[in-house]
Amino acid sequence: MDIRKVKKLIELLEESGISEIEITEGEDAVRISRYPPPSHSQPAPQIVTQVATPGPGQASAPIAAVADESIETAPPDGHTVTAPMVGTFYTAPAPGAKAFVQVGSEIEVGDTICIIEAMKMMNQIEADKTGRVVSILVENGEPVEFGQPLFIIE
Repeated sequence: MDIRKVKKLIELLEESGISEIEITEGEDAVRISRYPPPSHSQPAPQIVTQVATPGPGQASAPIAAVADESIETAPPDGHTVTAPMVGTFYTAPAPGAKAFVQVGSEIEVGDTICIIEAMKMMNQIEADKTGRVVSILVENGEPVEFGQPLFIIE
């Protein structure tokens, strides 16, 4: 598969907001994923490309691997609040409104900490631990996956 096609697929993945795509063209197969496999615990999105290797007697295709340019450090220690559903993450109840929480905010169990929009429904996500927000791992308006880390509470 041509490297230009792989780059175009990566661009389409980034623009569309989908988390994974797999394309098979003849003997070549490419799988592009926005997030690492579940065995990794990195909260930062990255793009991983896998190219199928040809069997015996077949010409080999160039192998491409593209990763996010920025190297993220490990998140701070503490309790991780994860996304209970797939949807779009919002830090405030409306555009231009004050965010529910910020880094350094003291929260109690049951406090609303964000909203995840799923299928046009606004779902308020509540804190499951009392503490202080030490890290917000997702940007406002970004799509989130089930189980994706959203906040670190200390």
